Amino acid sequence: MPRLDAAGIVCEDASMNIETNLGYTEARQAIDAIVAAAQKDGKAAVVAVTDRHGELLALARMDGAALQSVTIATNKAWTAAREGKPTRDIGQRVRDPVKGFDIAYFGDRRAIGWGGGLPVKIDGKVVGAVAVSGLSEEQDIQLAQLGIDAIGR
Repeated sequence: MPRLDAAGIVCEDASMNIETNLGYTEARQAIDAIVAAAQKDGKAAVVAVTDRHGELLALARMDGAALQSVTIATNKAWTAAREGKPTRDIGQRVRDPVKGFDIAYFGDRRAIGWGGGLPVKIDGKVVGAVAVSGLSEEQDIQLAQLGIDAIGR
């Protein structure tokens, strides 16, 4: 049965493991902060928030955001959660001429290497991810970080 930890984050008890995941409340905190910042700047984007497995908790497509950004934001969040690292880092590694590798090696068509997907960590463990798509890579990353910073406020 799900329970809340001291920080108010949903924990799910498994037979021998306890997993801490972001919940809908945290997803809304991130989305609300990102949408407010984007609106303030007159921008439109898509925001996706996932649990630690990369499964979608919440998605917002702002008016005027490109339709394809829904899939991209969702895939960024999935990748960041599953790999536990920013999607930009993965993309840079894929493009490295010497140490690079085909992103298909991740084994899932959702793996993506564009910046804007960031894992959310508590005590060094991934509990979810926040991703933004529809703006420049730098803006996507900045807004995703803003969303992470808003969680738990």
